[in-house]
Amino acid sequence: MSPSHVTIDNINEKADKWLREIKPYNRHKMNLDISKSALMIIDMQKFFVDESSSTFTEGSPAIVPNCQMLVESFRAASRPIIYTRHVHQSAEMDGGNMAWWWNDMCIDGTPESEIIDKLVPLKGDKVIKKHRYSAFYNTDLETTLRCLSIADIVFCGIMTNICVESTVRDAFFRDYRCFVPADAVGSVSEKLQIGALRSMAYGFASIRRTEDIVSDFG
Repeated sequence: MSPSHVTIDNINEKADKWLREIKPYNRHKMNLDISKSALMIIDMQKFFVDESSSTFTEGSPAIVPNCQMLVESFRAASRPIIYTRHVHQSAEMDGGNMAWWWNDMCIDGTPESEIIDKLVPLKGDKVIKKHRYSAFYNTDLETTLRCLSIADIVFCGIMTNICVESTVRDAFFRDYRCFVPADAVGSVSEKLQIGALRSMAYGFASIRRTEDIVSDFG
């Protein structure tokens, strides 16, 4: 396995670089409205995060501590945390394009389909099962957000350029304010990471650091 483009040891340095590169596009500075906020943790499953998995996302281990920091802040403020799990019953039942586009599928009910132990949901946390990139597509996510009176969403998880970006775009279309900590989302390459952060900054989200978002909690 080739070395990852980002590690726990260098993620702060990398985030500095990414934020410098997207700065011309990252123009919308917003403060999180804690009372109307929710945290979304996208697809932090063993299928993608476990280094022994054939579908390992190289940028995922480095973001785990920052995802944990966000979880701690949202729990301390008694704000909702919503998890997503990208799963399928089978290629035939719900695979569609996903079945031939990728070499492998995450099958619901298998150990690798579960959220990693360091971010395991608690009783009462909402867990969305999705079959496509966006967590809004054919799920009850929008109903959940509306019932909780959510206006601001912080997104973390993987992959920055696929499921995170797809969900952020759909959230923006629905008039949610979107916050993406650059050091709490991960992808398989630095080029894809920067491209996705730049795209989201330009059209859909405020890109910040985890510590900056946490500081909004006071």
